Amino acid sequence: MDRRIYGVETEFGLAHSAPGARPLSPEEAARTLFRPVVAWGRSSNVFLPNGGRLYLDVGSHPEYATAECATLEDLVAQDKAGELIVDDLRRQAQDALREQGTAGQLYLFKNNVDSRGNSYGSHENYLIARRTEFARLVQILIPFLVTRQLLVGAGKVHPAGPEDFGAVRMGDDTGAPSYSFSQRADHIWEGSSSATTRSRPLINTRDEPHADAEHYRRLHVIVGDSTMSQTTTALRIGTTDLVLRMIEAGQILPDRTMVDPVRSLREVSHDLTGTRPVLLADGTRRSALDLQHEHLEAVRRFVDREGAHHDRVPWVLDLWARTLDAVAHQDTSAIDTEIDWAIKKKLLDGYAARDGLDLSAPRMAQLDLAYHDTAPERGLFNLLQRRGRAATFVPDERVQDAARTPPATRAAVRGRFIDAALASGHHYTVDWVHLKLNDRGRSTVLCKDPFAARNPEADALVAALGESGAAGRGAGDAPVV
Repeated sequence: MDRRIYGVETEFGLAHSAPGARPLSPEEAARTLFRPVVAWGRSSNVFLPNGGRLYLDVGSHPEYATAECATLEDLVAQDKAGELIVDDLRRQAQDALREQGTAGQLYLFKNNVDSRGNSYGSHENYLIARRTEFARLVQILIPFLVTRQLLVGAGKVHPAGPEDFGAVRMGDDTGAPSYSFSQRADHIWEGSSSATTRSRPLINTRDEPHADAEHYRRLHVIVGDSTMSQTTTALRIGTTDLVLRMIEAGQILPDRTMVDPVRSLREVSHDLTGTRPVLLADGTRRSALDLQHEHLEAVRRFVDREGAHHDRVPWVLDLWARTLDAVAHQDTSAIDTEIDWAIKKKLLDGYAARDGLDLSAPRMAQLDLAYHDTAPERGLFNLLQRRGRAATFVPDERVQDAARTPPATRAAVRGRFIDAALASGHHYTVDWVHLKLNDRGRSTVLCKDPFAARNPEADALVAALGESGAAGRGAGDAPVV
């Protein structure tokens, strides 16, 4: 494919803390958080004027799905805009609780594991051509995803050793506290399947293209960590896109099928050296570093031959290489402002050295969690970024704009329709493909092309709404910052 649509869905952890009083249950906290959403959207599952989707997922997790994005810059901006949107809801909910005399604080975390060991995800979506042989793509992609955590893991403190989280760590059964590349790796149970919660796979195989099914399919990757760093998010999507392009082009790659990809996923996550070998189906053993270097070199040759498909490809290749070098040399100084697990590890190492702590100290687990706090005034990652200790990929202004403005894809059609329907007071229903006015017969518009930022039928419907001039809710009532 010459072009691709990307999207990221993020489930946020939600908690209420009230020392000395009864904290709100997850369900109570979620109802409070979504009260403004239900007020304007008449539902806890809504599409926003910026083209994204906001809803309450199973387990009382707020979930934000970015709009359809065709560039890395738009994807990163939309993803960070989601943090702004949900945190704005948190502030409103905190004010409402204060006014009604409810003590305590609401917290939102962009992470993947709560204190009870429950996991919630960050799912990536990539539009692929229907003609691509899906089974072959999955087979080739899984070894890359298993080892990709060296690049884009969020980092995780394990205070009580492997028995605390069910990890498989070959050669280490001491129960000593540890640090891993990934938060999500210990909660994946299959290589690929149609399940999402019952038995989580690396790749979800449900065929829901949200586009013209004759031409497109959606690749749904659910093994990734939620990433706070803009540069880590860009690398996560950018490297995977490049590997996908190589597969789609039919390039012959060595068979690196793993005997047990789930076991390998855990082993790789808990080996910060990247050198522990994993068993391949052909009987050989290769380290995560070896496999990632192999992918990187194959992609470099592919780009040299086919050319870069966007101007950020050299940046992706450079950060990919620098991160592998950092792991190989056990020196993160070249990436500790760009890669989440390295940024967090530097932060934790600094506190440990200053206060004489090790990873078993409760303070270290608290710092790990605080890194993912979405509150600008409280979250440690946000503090590091303000101090210049975490790099950015897009400017703040672009993130702020993305909270209100959709990217130039089908999301722009949806955003204009939602704005017009809200401003005119009409009841409407939208999903990724359909736009419908509920109080007008035959007013459903089908938008099957995710790249198309204009749709004549939708434009006509929006124009008619503008002419109706009905007084109603304004688009400004939607939860944007």
